[in-house]
Amino acid sequence: MTLPPAANKLQNIPVGSRVVVRYRIAEGLTDALGYLSGVTDTECTVQTRTGDVVIALELVQAAKMVPPPPPRRPP
Repeated sequence: MTLPPAANKLQNIPVGSRVVVRYRIAEGLTDALGYLSGVTDTECTVQTRTGDVVIALELVQAAKMVPPPPPRRPP
């Protein structure tokens, strides 16, 4: 199986890094923003605010590291 270039790039990002991954779904494209918690030869897992998102690498369209979230505003 030949992976998209973005998936190959994702495999080189260190686990624990904050990432955004754009991937294909039935309705088009969507993004997962969070911390890369694992990468195998076929899928990656991104820990988002709402839970883990497991993404097949063949569906990845774009991926990159992103800076940490801004600090929360005081109430």
